[in-house]
Amino acid sequence: MRFRLLSRALLVAGLVSLVSVVAAGGSSAASATAGACQLQGVANLNPGLSSTSQPFAYSFSGSLTSCQSTVAGAPASGTVSAGIQIPETVTLTNTTTGTTTTGTVQYQEPTPTGSGTCGNSSTSGQSLSQWADGTATVVGYTTNGAAAAVALQGNVQPAMTLTVVASSVPAGFSAPATFTISTTRFAPNDAAAAALTFSPTTQAQDCVTTPVTSANINGVVTID
Repeated sequence: MRFRLLSRALLVAGLVSLVSVVAAGGSSAASATAGACQLQGVANLNPGLSSTSQPFAYSFSGSLTSCQSTVAGAPASGTVSAGIQIPETVTLTNTTTGTTTTGTVQYQEPTPTGSGTCGNSSTSGQSLSQWADGTATVVGYTTNGAAAAVALQGNVQPAMTLTVVASSVPAGFSAPATFTISTTRFAPNDAAAAALTFSPTTQAQDCVTTPVTSANINGVVTID
């Protein structure tokens, strides 16, 4: 499958690769054969990219809307994320009495990582698309970006394992150390590819005097 993401945003070299995962997760779930979704979101980088090559981590969250598909019953909207915390309702155990109850705590998605500059970078990670009908798609990916373009290659994976955020667990209770979200839309090993454009959230982030730490994402995901 081939995916293209067209955006009105100004191109920023290299940073494209940080959020290409969005196109992969969103595209696959839009349709297995043909379809499109409107994408909007924000990527956050730590440390921000500059003209000096260095390792970095990042997160992304966004929405997928106005999806159209040749697959009957495919959802028209959803969300997509990578490297963020997600609230999940799990069984909590009282550490004194051993009794259990249910509660909502935060679980951390795997954090995507990469290395490079605003001009050239490469990354790898996992994305999670959660659809309006309750289904989910996990995509594992790698990216290589240069100047105004980046190539993403990835595949749908069976599941994503998240880790508990200890500070979100109520005092006196313990929670499961991990939480697994399984792919329920599209088959493991389905191929994903993407190209993406975006812009810094502020004009001051010029990669020279001020590193780029966040970027807006706007575009349309299509499947060939």
